[in-house]
Amino acid sequence: MKYGYARVSTYGQATKGNSLEDQTTKLEEECCQEIFADTFTGTKADRPKFKELLSLLKEGDTLVVTKIDRFARSTIEGSEIVKELLERGVIVNILNLGRLDNTPQNKLIRTMFFAFAEFERDMIVERTQEGKAIAKQREDFREGRPAVYSKKQIAHALKLLESNSYKQVEEKTGISKSTLIRAKRKVTK
Repeated sequence: MKYGYARVSTYGQATKGNSLEDQTTKLEEECCQEIFADTFTGTKADRPKFKELLSLLKEGDTLVVTKIDRFARSTIEGSEIVKELLERGVIVNILNLGRLDNTPQNKLIRTMFFAFAEFERDMIVERTQEGKAIAKQREDFREGRPAVYSKKQIAHALKLLESNSYKQVEEKTGISKSTLIRAKRKVTK
């Protein structure tokens, strides 16, 4: 059996060549009979569909992944999984690297590629943390999603709640009931 595996970090990820659709298309072109997909960051080892796929693979099966960084983002994790699969008689084909085997040359090459994937992931995490640290220094920094409604709009809606139902206020202002409830809780604290 020929299995494919695709992974993106977020549902919105649309980087050229890395979207689930792009990966799935490439895996279908490789004649994968069943394709598993996860939406989990590369920093997490817990990928449910990948775990399920690994448990299904048996001798003679082929695992196809489009890129090495979709497979694993850690040198140790990637090397251990590949070693275990090869020992079980599973063929591992990473499209941007080729078919993997246990020759000394192939071990060296895949270790280097896994190391680069891990380095890339670490750099992304570092840049994200640096950006957050810089942003936190700004006076107007606010963690989380940006507010959709101004304080004035929320105050007006809360005032309307004194004489109207949530549904009526939602119809008049466009502010959802859940947003109004959260705003009301903040005021009463």
